[in-house]
Amino acid sequence: METLMKLFKNNIRQYGMIIALVLIMIFFQIITGGLLLEPINITNLILQNSYILILAIGMVLVIITGHIDLSVGSVAAFVGAVAAVMMVDMQLHPVIAVIASLIVGGLIGAWQGFWVAYVRIPAFIVTLAGMLLFRGLTMIVLEGQSISPFPGGFQKLSSGFVPDFGNTGTNLVAILVGIAFTVIYVINELRDRKSQKKYNFDVLPGGLFLLKLVLMAAVINAFTFMLASYAGLPNILILLLVLIIIYSFVMNKTVMGRHIYALGGNEKAAALSGVKTKKVTFWVFVNMGVMAAISGLMFAARLNAATPRAGTNFELDAIAASFIGGASATGGIGTVFGAIIGGLVMGVLNNGMSLVGLGIDWQQGIKGLVLLAAVAFDIYNKKKSSAS
Repeated sequence: METLMKLFKNNIRQYGMIIALVLIMIFFQIITGGLLLEPINITNLILQNSYILILAIGMVLVIITGHIDLSVGSVAAFVGAVAAVMMVDMQLHPVIAVIASLIVGGLIGAWQGFWVAYVRIPAFIVTLAGMLLFRGLTMIVLEGQSISPFPGGFQKLSSGFVPDFGNTGTNLVAILVGIAFTVIYVINELRDRKSQKKYNFDVLPGGLFLLKLVLMAAVINAFTFMLASYAGLPNILILLLVLIIIYSFVMNKTVMGRHIYALGGNEKAAALSGVKTKKVTFWVFVNMGVMAAISGLMFAARLNAATPRAGTNFELDAIAASFIGGASATGGIGTVFGAIIGGLVMGVLNNGMSLVGLGIDWQQGIKGLVLLAAVAFDIYNKKKSSAS
């Protein structure tokens, strides 16, 4: 029990948000009469929130370094507009247009990263300027009008589903992916536990560890079964899972990830330790530009149009997801998984409140209070840790 309490205390923000997500889902499942966890609604939740979750993955890296990016919504809109011009007006092949759009996103990130990393202008000012600049450029590129429709293949990136090979009424691919993911998860957990015990780290008691594996396996397979009951695995979910796995690996297992955490924890100490702080900051913003481009492409594909108002408030949702998921406002703390949990908390709140008929005014107010409570909780924990 002592080990369990110690592990929970050390990961209180992350575990707390997981518990909060579960409680919010149970609450809305009850008051909506079971609508929240209907297969069609679960699929809609993924489709509606995927582009915010993609942004949150990039945003949490920026926040860990101790910076912020207010321009991502405008960058997403601008890249969507550029993609529309290439695919609809210029009739370029979607593959070429997507690659060019990602390069544009990376160049925008490099532009902003240069001013932040090398000129030392605060990221708040640089990205605020970027928010205004790229919103204006979006309107110029689109000439104040929407451009549509996109080619069918491009639309399927965001609204399509992985094809099934059976005709049983239940999507077999989704079921098999759930089983495969469970096996990978169990193997990975066993490997991590063995490594932790080797270096005398605290680990869960055997019984609780087994219970954790069983519960996670049940959640994974229940989730994929629900998707299989409707239309199967959305293409955007596959992209999201790939990004989560890649970025989690980078942040936890690579030198670059360690450098990002070191930079956010103490920039001067990191520089003295040999971390090229300017270079790390620059590439974090380049990465954010690419993630904003991916988000903008997915949003445009889902709408089947590029619009001047696309991406509005995306930056606020991505920042909120990062902070709710455990990132610290002062940098140095945060995880990709936490940002995803934070994004899901916001997404479930939005969806649940819509299902019960709450207006957008109440939704905005409640989301604001949730964000404030999450940051206040972070500050409270820091004061408690420093006092002890």
